[in-house]
Amino acid sequence: MPDTAAPSVLFVCVHNAGRSQMAAAFLTHLAGDGVQVRSAGSAPAATVNPAVVEAMAEVGIDIAAERPKVLTVEAVQASDVVITMGCGDTCPVFPGKRYLDWQLPDPAGQGVDAVRFIRDGIEKRVRNLMIELSVQIRS
Repeated sequence: MPDTAAPSVLFVCVHNAGRSQMAAAFLTHLAGDGVQVRSAGSAPAATVNPAVVEAMAEVGIDIAAERPKVLTVEAVQASDVVITMGCGDTCPVFPGKRYLDWQLPDPAGQGVDAVRFIRDGIEKRVRNLMIELSVQIRS
C-alpha cells in the first residue's frame, strides 16, 4: 500500500444490515477521506436493522439511508484490508490482502440495549484499526 494513497477497508458480514454497517459508518465518521470504506454482505438483507440505525443515531451517526450491498469479488480485490464479522468462508481470499476476523455477536433480532454493547465494541475495534493503519481521526 503506497504511503500517498488512502488505505481501503472492506467490512463484511452475512446480511450487511448490522455489524458491517456500524463498522463502516464509524470508520467513515472518524477518518473522513483518510480511508476508503466499503461494506457488503454474503447474503444481504433487504434493509439495515432498525435497532442498529437507532443505536448509531444515539452517537450522532445517521445510517438510516444506508442499504445492504452484496459482496463482490471486485470489492475484495479493491480493498487493502478485509474485515469479516461472522460470514465464515464466504469471503473470497486473494494474495496480498490483509484479512481480519472480528468475532462479534450478531445484532439480528436483538433490541437496542444489546446493539449498544455491540456498537461500542465495534467503535473500539475501528479506533484500534485506525491506529494500525496510521489514519488520523478527523476533528
